[in-house]
Amino acid sequence: MARLDGKVAIITGAAQGMGESHARLFVAEGAKVLLTDVNEERGNKLASELGENARFLKHDVTSLAGWQTVVETAEKEFGPVTVLVNNAGIIGPVVETVEFSEEDYLKVVAVNQHSQFFGMKTVIPSMQKAGGGSIVNISSTAGMLSVVGSPNLAYVGSKFASRGMTKHVALQYGPDNIRVNSVHPGYIKTPMMAAATDETGGGIADQVPLRRMAETIEVSELVLFLASNASSYISGTEHVIDGGLIAG
Repeated sequence: MARLDGKVAIITGAAQGMGESHARLFVAEGAKVLLTDVNEERGNKLASELGENARFLKHDVTSLAGWQTVVETAEKEFGPVTVLVNNAGIIGPVVETVEFSEEDYLKVVAVNQHSQFFGMKTVIPSMQKAGGGSIVNISSTAGMLSVVGSPNLAYVGSKFASRGMTKHVALQYGPDNIRVNSVHPGYIKTPMMAAATDETGGGIADQVPLRRMAETIEVSELVLFLASNASSYISGTEHVIDGGLIAG
């Protein structure tokens, strides 16, 4: 039996990178998936490729009204939502705090933090109708500790916020059989990170004890586990996937 049979999932930032990988694996494992992203061309192409169990909706994750439309669409197409993967995120400019603009700060926080609040707020009533569900908030190793080289204070702050919100909502909605967990990736091979290493594993990969960056599918397998019934007693916890990067 496929590991996500009967699940109805929303995955944000699903047009490329980790989100695309999550979407592909979820559909392959039996879920019905609503993919959302601002990249309409890539999103529609991916949904078409994935077939009848995938739909795409252009979606600004920083808009509460947009989130309401997303949940309504998922319910109309597939039924009550049982999985939410809050995957959308940005890094922002790599600058020191005194050089960080108000505009850039607010944008990073809106995409990385506010969107996860909006997503949880709007999807929980649908999960209550379904009798439960699983929310997976994608954070970062930067949400576990802040180290020299972290890109900027907004990124670090928003990723810590994701971790804290995860725990709060897990405590509130556990009685409704809604589980909430955060995933904290380290260096992953995505379009955003591809230029940071070379074919011999140099650059930032040298900082990782396993001496490589992760493939997106490795993160997707963890996200799928948290979305599935196999993790039915796991809630309110952080799940680091970083090749040992912050083990020390």
